[in-house]
Amino acid sequence: MSIPRTNPNPSSRPAFASPEGLRALLTRLHRAGPGAWRHDAEAADLMRFTVDRYGALARKHGMPPEDAAVAAFDAMLNGSTRTAHDPWAVVTVAVKITLGADERAHGMLTSVERARRPEYSVFHDATRFADHESELTDYHPAFRIAPADAALDDEGTDATTDAASAVESTVIVLTLLDWPEDAARAGVDYLCSRLLDYGSRTSAYEALRRDKTARALLDLPHKSWIGLLRIVLGHPAARGANARRGTLVRLLIGETVADLLSDDDLVLAIALANPEHTQQR
Repeated sequence: MSIPRTNPNPSSRPAFASPEGLRALLTRLHRAGPGAWRHDAEAADLMRFTVDRYGALARKHGMPPEDAAVAAFDAMLNGSTRTAHDPWAVVTVAVKITLGADERAHGMLTSVERARRPEYSVFHDATRFADHESELTDYHPAFRIAPADAALDDEGTDATTDAASAVESTVIVLTLLDWPEDAARAGVDYLCSRLLDYGSRTSAYEALRRDKTARALLDLPHKSWIGLLRIVLGHPAARGANARRGTLVRLLIGETVADLLSDDDLVLAIALANPEHTQQR
């Protein structure tokens, strides 16, 4: 048996465009039970209407209009929307929040659920090396090599690789030693983006080792988080030069993935910090 449409005259402005009309349609669909949204012609019209209504808002957040319609649909399923004084106002707020969270999650390389939480509002979007026209080593002081660490070739020029290659090689080393690729890439990218903020490896290390929110954002156990800091940025108080430099500097001054994998101390540190082998604290 077909369900009568709330607005029988398709040539006029749809009844659901008004707050009371939307309430009537949502109530009817709710009472019709499972499958009503799937087979109801007016529900399909409503979804097309939301694509047009929120399309500009979606594009403002870098999303396709269909994503706004999905957010609107989720809001319309809530009983509180049907009983609200203005159901359209509730839907609009829900769409704005969802699209904003989606945009934040994409920028911070994290899940939408985390991006919604207030404690993550202090973080900025991850800085991607590809966003800059010049090489990171050419303009940022965080990647400048101290004279004691500089490796010179036969002509006396710095034998450095580009920063993006150093980051990618660090991820490769971690994954070759059984780190989950998503955890390795997200962790290294995040450390590099914060390194840009602090300006030096030592400052970044000291600040980030106490940053519980960052560890929660990346979903890493404490031991893995501290281990990753020491592996990538180096430990300022370590005895050996390699341990003080970290993988980024070592790669920037000319070492290779093979060189890092032949470093028994580094291999052991990476294995001990593997998040799959450590317990959350």
